[in-house]
Amino acid sequence: MKVKICGLRNEQDALFAAKNGADVIGFVFAESKREISPLAARKIISKLPKETKKVGVFVNPSKELIHEIVETTGIDYVQLHGNETPEFCHSIPYPVIKALSIQSKEDLQKIHEYSCDFVLLDGPKGKYHGGNGISFDWSMLSTFDFKHKKVILAGGLNPENVKAAIANTSVFMVDVSSGVETDGEKDLIKIKDFLTAVKSVPTI
Repeated sequence: MKVKICGLRNEQDALFAAKNGADVIGFVFAESKREISPLAARKIISKLPKETKKVGVFVNPSKELIHEIVETTGIDYVQLHGNETPEFCHSIPYPVIKALSIQSKEDLQKIHEYSCDFVLLDGPKGKYHGGNGISFDWSMLSTFDFKHKKVILAGGLNPENVKAAIANTSVFMVDVSSGVETDGEKDLIKIKDFLTAVKSVPTI
């Protein structure tokens, strides 16, 4: 099971996450308490292992902004977490992860409108488009046909519930941000506990 730790803002936390098994590190380039500047992200990315994938999180960006940040930072994937249309996502010349807020089975149908290989399923929107620590009913995923799309599960995951989330879904990756924080800051103990919990789940 792949793991993405999102909302990293300093080198210590990012390197710790990568060293302890995080497959993907996420950087937020949108209005958020976890927002980071492209130059700060580039400095962190330069220190991360090459095999650790880097994702940039955007909310309703322009194509010009995406290109500028990709060129500046060297991120591998563009995660679109706003109201981007299928046409906009298809026009981006980089690997795209489209994030969708899920509250009902009807929301899941939106997945098939997008041509990108990766979809991220998040909980309902709060103050920000993501990272609100709110989950949705994972059981609705068990009978849904994702038609070969790689699904990333987010929203309300933490070290205590992530194994159950994996057991009740057939997702490709789990994504955590607020679930490994204490008082709004990344907590290294929680990061390690989360990664240990995920990596202990037997692979099929």
